[in-house]
Amino acid sequence: MTDTPASDTATLASLNDQSKRRSINQVDVRQAEAEFTQLQRQLSSPTYSYHGQSSTPKPENLPKDLEKAPSTQSEAEEQFDLREYLTSSNDANQTAGIKNKHVGVTWEDLEVAGIGGEDNKLYVPTFLDAIMGTVMFPVMLTWGLISPLLPPKFTSAPPTRTIIHKNSGLLKPGEMCLVLGCPGSGCTTFLKAIANERASYAAVRGDVRYAGINHAEMKKNYKGEVVYNQEDDYHIATLTVAQTLDFALATKAPGPKGRLPGVRRKEFISEVRDLLLRMLNISHTSQTLVGDAFVRGVSGGERKRVSIAEMMTTRARVQSWDNSTRGLDASTALDLIKSLRIMTDVLGQTTFVSLYQAGEGIYDLFDKVMVIDKGRQVYFGPASEARSYFEALGFKPLPRQSAADYLTGCTDPNERQFAPGRSSIDVPCSPEALEHAFRASPYYGHMTASLDKYKTHQAEERRDQEAFRAAVLDDKKKGVSKKSPYTLGFWGQVKALTVRQFQTRLQDKFQLYTSFGLAIVLALVIGGAYFNLPLTAAGGFTRGSVIFFALVVSIFDSFGEIPLMMFGRSILNKQTGYSMYRRAAYPIANLLSDVPFSAVRIFIYNVIIYFMTGLHRSAGAFWTFELVAYMTFLSMQGFFRTFGLCFQNFDTAFRVSVIFVPNLIQYSGYLIAEPLMKKWLFWIYYINPLSYSWAALMDNEFSRISLVCEGAFVVPRNGPGMDTYPNVVGPNQACTLYGASPGSNTVSGANYIKIGYGLDVNDLWRRNFLVVVGWFFFFILAQVFVIEYLQGPSLDGMGFSMFAKETKETAELNATLREKKKVPRRIEEENRKVKKMRSFSDRKTFTWERVDYTVPVSGGSLRLLHEVYGYVKPGTLTALMGASGAGKTTCLDVLAQRKNIGVVSGDLLVDGRPLGSDFARGTAYAEQMDVHVGTATVREAMRFSAYLRQPYRVPKEEKDAYIEEVIELLELQPLADAIVMSLNVEARKRLTIGVELASKPELLLFLDEPTSGLDGQSAWNIVRFLRKLADHGQAILCTIHQPSSLLFSSFDRLLLLERGGETVYFGDIGEDAATIRDYFARYGAVCPGDVNAAEYMLDAIGAGLTPRVGHRDWADIWRDSPEFQETLQEIEQIKAAGLKKPVEEKGQISRYSTPFLFQMKTVAQRCFVSLWRSPNYIYTRLFIHVVISLIVSLSYLQLGRSVRDLQSRVFTLFWVSVLPAIIQAQLAPLWVLNRMIFVREYHSRIYSTEAFAIAQLVSEIPYSILCAILYWVLMVYPIGFGQGAAGINGTGFQLLVLIFVELFGVTLAQLIGAISPTIQIAVLFNPLLATVLTTFCGVTIPYPQIPTWARSWLYYLDPYTRVLGSMITTELHGLKIQCKPEEFAVFNPPGGQTCSSWAEQFVGSFGGYLDNANDTSGCRYCPYASGEDFFLPLNITYGNRWRDVWILFAFFVFNFILVIIASRFLRFAKR
Repeated sequence: MTDTPASDTATLASLNDQSKRRSINQVDVRQAEAEFTQLQRQLSSPTYSYHGQSSTPKPENLPKDLEKAPSTQSEAEEQFDLREYLTSSNDANQTAGIKNKHVGVTWEDLEVAGIGGEDNKLYVPTFLDAIMGTVMFPVMLTWGLISPLLPPKFTSAPPTRTIIHKNSGLLKPGEMCLVLGCPGSGCTTFLKAIANERASYAAVRGDVRYAGINHAEMKKNYKGEVVYNQEDDYHIATLTVAQTLDFALATKAPGPKGRLPGVRRKEFISEVRDLLLRMLNISHTSQTLVGDAFVRGVSGGERKRVSIAEMMTTRARVQSWDNSTRGLDASTALDLIKSLRIMTDVLGQTTFVSLYQAGEGIYDLFDKVMVIDKGRQVYFGPASEARSYFEALGFKPLPRQSAADYLTGCTDPNERQFAPGRSSIDVPCSPEALEHAFRASPYYGHMTASLDKYKTHQAEERRDQEAFRAAVLDDKKKGVSKKSPYTLGFWGQVKALTVRQFQTRLQDKFQLYTSFGLAIVLALVIGGAYFNLPLTAAGGFTRGSVIFFALVVSIFDSFGEIPLMMFGRSILNKQTGYSMYRRAAYPIANLLSDVPFSAVRIFIYNVIIYFMTGLHRSAGAFWTFELVAYMTFLSMQGFFRTFGLCFQNFDTAFRVSVIFVPNLIQYSGYLIAEPLMKKWLFWIYYINPLSYSWAALMDNEFSRISLVCEGAFVVPRNGPGMDTYPNVVGPNQACTLYGASPGSNTVSGANYIKIGYGLDVNDLWRRNFLVVVGWFFFFILAQVFVIEYLQGPSLDGMGFSMFAKETKETAELNATLREKKKVPRRIEEENRKVKKMRSFSDRKTFTWERVDYTVPVSGGSLRLLHEVYGYVKPGTLTALMGASGAGKTTCLDVLAQRKNIGVVSGDLLVDGRPLGSDFARGTAYAEQMDVHVGTATVREAMRFSAYLRQPYRVPKEEKDAYIEEVIELLELQPLADAIVMSLNVEARKRLTIGVELASKPELLLFLDEPTSGLDGQSAWNIVRFLRKLADHGQAILCTIHQPSSLLFSSFDRLLLLERGGETVYFGDIGEDAATIRDYFARYGAVCPGDVNAAEYMLDAIGAGLTPRVGHRDWADIWRDSPEFQETLQEIEQIKAAGLKKPVEEKGQISRYSTPFLFQMKTVAQRCFVSLWRSPNYIYTRLFIHVVISLIVSLSYLQLGRSVRDLQSRVFTLFWVSVLPAIIQAQLAPLWVLNRMIFVREYHSRIYSTEAFAIAQLVSEIPYSILCAILYWVLMVYPIGFGQGAAGINGTGFQLLVLIFVELFGVTLAQLIGAISPTIQIAVLFNPLLATVLTTFCGVTIPYPQIPTWARSWLYYLDPYTRVLGSMITTELHGLKIQCKPEEFAVFNPPGGQTCSSWAEQFVGSFGGYLDNANDTSGCRYCPYASGEDFFLPLNITYGNRWRDVWILFAFFVFNFILVIIASRFLRFAKR
């Protein structure tokens, strides 16, 4: 399990409880048995009386301290009598009439096929493939429509490959089966198939039955009784352990018939939760966050136990556990398997388990074992006889090799050995031969006979099946359908999910504060921009703008829902697989849990905007505004959540949703009034939710007000120094406001919106609001339908890898690797025995003394390491071990200088001198978190590490050759060209190790659980290679879990920690662990000769199932031991010897191994390849540019020279300012994800912050230019740009501006990502920035009307001021305007005067022209004669366009500088 930064450390809940610290980490099986007994009785036994008191054993009846020796002999001998319990439990069950849920599993000819042919490879799609797919789309669509009509011979099914060949067997209730096989053999696939998890495979054939019930009925009606626990632990990181289990129990707690009389449901949940926590010994973590790879929480071992506890809450009777001990120490792993053994025995479960590196103690707990080789069943039978079966076939066991490792090794061509006198000629070696040998063996005959007998018994005697059906029915809560696979009803599921989602949001304080803060700031900005709008003609259009912006923010705010819908799918799939709830309950609960937060946020936002802008101040008007605005937000939220649920990845969802966003805005009725929409596009207005919301709010506002016609809306009027015309609209003047009456200076709001926008105020409640509510419910139903019926299976665990296409070079390298793989490797025991002993005195030694580490917590500080001493000499391999939660990863982080929070004290020295700035560069650290660039291949990832971390002077060819050796060593030959994101857990772990080995560290190699998640043979290969590196002088320190005797003997020294970071032992291990055996034996802990010393010493210090050996704490024993004094003396000698060495003259010490330009080139190359192999991302960028440009162009096709066309030209250019917001929504999340990789690589000093930032930008530039060109082509020519004085050359200038806009948008998005700790935070900035930048650029609010406070500085700092200023002046310069008849302002001059004589002063002052200057009536005035008449009052000029465009470029450079600064100081990687 990937540990968090807090892994292997004390949890916060145990801060002030020192008495609990010693017993936190072990699983007490005796106590677990007793508590399982108690739990089972509570579930079913009527003899267990409940009188309102806790059924938990009283404290005085529990062990006081599991690390202390039993105080009495009776306590030591206290055992749980399983036979007595089962007898009493069965009697109690029969008395109560409660049926047993015993489910035996039979499978016959089970066969599983996956995607991809045997020899076919799935290649990673590239950007070119996406383009070709677009070109071929019409052809493929046509073929898709006609192919179903053609005969089968003309069509072909997609290729498949058999993962599991025909496999048969039987596992009865109360039995456990261990499934073994090398990586890729099909163990996971078998477990998923047995657990009825079939969706991710191409086909599953054969007959699988559960208590005689076929798989289809089981899936439909009893899905929650057959469950699969995957290898990875998926939980909501921001929930506590108690909250996680409370939710699981809330959905799986039985109904009244399944509980004792008088026990309320809440009491039952609390009681069972406490029992589970105590049984698994994680009670101390109940109020600690679960955490994940990036959120501090419980340790990896504790998180694994949370997963087990969650699985236990399902009370499923058939369970498949996939490598459930990964990341746990040997003692904890043994305890957990014993817990599963207890569950199987006590509850009559049927348990399948796949394990890597299973020790003898674990292996002996299983009834049966299945060995799979390349998908073929090569053994299934008693676990006790499996070893003898393979020995009889002719395979030789190795010394100190566990049974599980031996069985797995027999299927590995590189590891198996033959008995004396035997060879591959007379021993079955291939998977087919082994399968044939098994089918010819008595074990297969006995299995088939037992299978037939059991199936016949199940068919004739249906007692178990009927009891199972009745027991499941009794478990259901009242009102749940008999055929429902759920224990809880639908609305009960919704309630439980709502509580959980509410807790998740409430506990994410940073996101909560940020969302409210940004909403308030945005409201204040909009309110300030439109402050106190007057009830005049000037306040008419601006009121519409306020309403429009208030609604558009709902779109931008809700747009962030798309990426959020992508997260948590693994959790959703797991929990729905457990039948905790229906998928359909999730979107409803998500809505209900969000309402308290969003309602308050939107209310605050609306209050600020509504009253600051001076909208009609009455209670009815405001609450109508609030109701419509909030319903609009919920509708838009549902709209984008629907898209987020429809697609498997963000880019596809983003691409499709962007088709709608421009249409939602363009056809809301604000930018284009409905009567003016193109005939072929006006229908969009009627299906647009935003149009009804905007119309409703316009109706609400303007039905209550009248506007006074004055100022610029009066024609003709007085200019500066004029008094020719009346100051109030007279008979010889006209009001240009929509709805104005001749001679009247007031216009009713109802008339204004009716004439100007075609709106009817009576439609507010009878149509508009009802439609908005209708859309709200429609999108809820759409989410329910999509998530329930259309959401496909997760791509996780689909059993195939994707590859990059081979080049000539990689083809030759792969051929060489394949040839080498054909030659079997043998264990180099003899070489190891005669290895040369060297002192490596020329190399440096790393020492540490008095190392303490404390972290700040609420209420004080918590010490995680205490007085740790040790050293790592060159040429030695040192193991760091301890129980789960003892502080192993913390210690490794501290020594590797990876901690950036808390206080580290003590001395960390290299040859007696303080660590230099090049320490990180001279070390390598293979962390538990397998964080890599997902689009790189295995070979590329390792080469990248070698190129940038090995000395620059080393030739590239030498680095490449070394990488091929590492690939061969790690047995990654078949996956050398595989894409990282398609690798399974085990392959990713190997890659993580390979990436660090590629660096050839000069000083020290740190590894955190390098064998975790690997099978025994792979783990041995890794340790063998580490041994080889050490023999050549490398100093290595690594944590190790569950080492076999063979692995443990490969290490030279051991640093053993116990809970609290206390040292238990540091020193030599000795031949066959003799030294450490003698040490523990001296103090009363005698390790039997046939017991693995690595497991025993953990048991001895109280980390396992038994209490600590001896009365003293082993940490105290260590501090008083002569070995401790020898360690101190050795450290002093190392320091003295090191200080005698002359200080190396290194000149200027560099933090990096390679020059900056080489870093930048290499990182940029990786970024280019990553984007090329991310077609969804790049193609989405191009797609949205094309779509937006087409939508705008089709809406304003071939504009003329009228006033309306002039305004339309401005609106089309205004759309350019929307592009950065779209880019930001897509690119900011990508930056946050890339930063996670950068943080890991930065700690190793692979490359600098500047190289990372520059590479990210440079890789985006080509695609940004391509996007700008496509947008420009589709904008300029269809709309008809270039009709002004600038001509066609002016359109070329527009392209330059577009390119700069693209670059500005990229750097702005990267800046947002750089300052945001999470994607959830990053998406919140989009509405604020988009609104602020578009509001104060001088277009939505003309420059003269911008408030003084903003006009004096914000207007000039707004980049969009430069964008629109340069583009508008270029397009409108010299453009002659010809008003259409309906666009003229018509007025009559006084008697005896012509139009010219009456209005010439007005025209001369304000511009425009008179169409009939010599007429004496019906004067027609056009406000604009040329484009200059429009843009000069906006404070922009044609002569400043080049200045503006270079200022825009300067903004781009400024953003980029901020990105570098933010990347350096805001890495958000606390550990």
